[in-house]
Amino acid sequence: MTTIEVNGVALGVESFGDDAPLVLLAGGPTMLSWPDELCDRLAAGGRRVVRYDLRDSGESTTADPADPGYTLRDLAADAAALADSLGGPAHLAGSGVGGMVAQVAVLDHPGSFSALTLVGTRPVAPGPPDDDLPDHDPATMSRMFESPMPDWSDREAVAEFAAAGAEILGDDPAAAHALAARIWDRTPGATPSVHMANQIGMVFSRLDCTPRWRERLPEIEVPTLVVHGRDDRFFPVGNGRAIAREIRGARLLVLDGAATAVPAAGIGEVTEAMLTLGQTGFGFR
Repeated sequence: MTTIEVNGVALGVESFGDDAPLVLLAGGPTMLSWPDELCDRLAAGGRRVVRYDLRDSGESTTADPADPGYTLRDLAADAAALADSLGGPAHLAGSGVGGMVAQVAVLDHPGSFSALTLVGTRPVAPGPPDDDLPDHDPATMSRMFESPMPDWSDREAVAEFAAAGAEILGDDPAAAHALAARIWDRTPGATPSVHMANQIGMVFSRLDCTPRWRERLPEIEVPTLVVHGRDDRFFPVGNGRAIAREIRGARLLVLDGAATAVPAAGIGEVTEAMLTLGQTGFGFR
């Protein structure tokens, strides 16, 4: 792992594979939202894979997650600048909040990207969704909010909190426990707000995400893959279906038995879909 300076900030990056078509994986918010196995498989398929941390997470510049001095469009500009510095254009992929960054990045900086993959995200910023989009499952959110916050300075308490949350969401608790521990180990310093930002991305809820971008989705011209868990209770699958309808020619891949995270059993299917994206219909630019 290393850092690359773009737009006046350092972004933590990790590379897999040799010089080849570039796949850039935006963190959600940390790079570890992208499983190691998926990165390895993409690299084995002839891609140069770079996953990176968003600002205020992982190895990237951390200032004050409670009061971010940047916007969603700044994060999108980071993705474009990183792709350009790595010799793009890049196949950009984003999951969750990273998927929102990726949508705006491709709309605002189309020359920097050759393809787009969106995993478990929605076409509007945090807050109430549009009337035609399903919101978070109420019962699930009630259970989530009833869970007391952990001591963010306690590694095991944070990992157990993540595992309990994964069980509520329908994800694998053991995988979430291991992932939270890895994220904790990469978090700079011991400030509770920074640990919380790395674990649950609260910084994103404080971002200025205006203006809206959903109405611009038909402008996207690169091959697009939309991946969504059929059992996602946080961003229900109707959000992915809406994105796929509104981006011309987009392919929708709904993963059975999956919730918010790509499960181990689905990594092969997602990898294959990403590797073959653009081989039929309208190709890579």
